[in-house]
Amino acid sequence: MKKVLKVIAIIAGIAGAAFAVYVAVTKYMNKKQTIGNPEENYVSCSCFDDDFVTEAVV
Repeated sequence: MKKVLKVIAIIAGIAGAAFAVYVAVTKYMNKKQTIGNPEENYVSCSCFDDDFVTEAVV
């Protein structure tokens, strides 16, 4: 019975550590995405506009 409890404790410890790493990475990635002005990285695609003219048309 003691051996089973030790195995369960080890598994719980590993799961807890994995969850802590997941939370830390998620917070880091969310923080990294919000840095800077998101509008400055916006690229407009005017190819869907009705009056879009390509450079190949002269």
